Amino acid sequence: MRYRLTFIAGLALGYVIGTRAGRERYEQLKKSARQISQNPAVRNAAESAAHNGRDIAGKAFHTVSDKVGDRMPDSVAERVRSLRERSGQSGEDDWGTTNT
Repeated sequence: MRYRLTFIAGLALGYVIGTRAGRERYEQLKKSARQISQNPAVRNAAESAAHNGRDIAGKAFHTVSDKVGDRMPDSVAERVRSLRERSGQSGEDDWGTTNT
């Protein structure tokens, strides 16, 4: 109960501070976030992180599938196959980075 009250108090405080800052400050923050996300260095870092994550996930997938083998239920195996096929259709992932 204590954590719930703390959470609600934090929400209320954030709301009050946010409303006092106003729309102008919100637009400033939004513009800054957009500029940062469009920075080539940030985009390259995000793409590199996504690529490394895909490599690690692929290695983990192969390691797990070697250990699990045929013991995986067919419903799980079919779900994994459908997700892999769906993600392989486009050239970009959910973050807007390319699948290189």
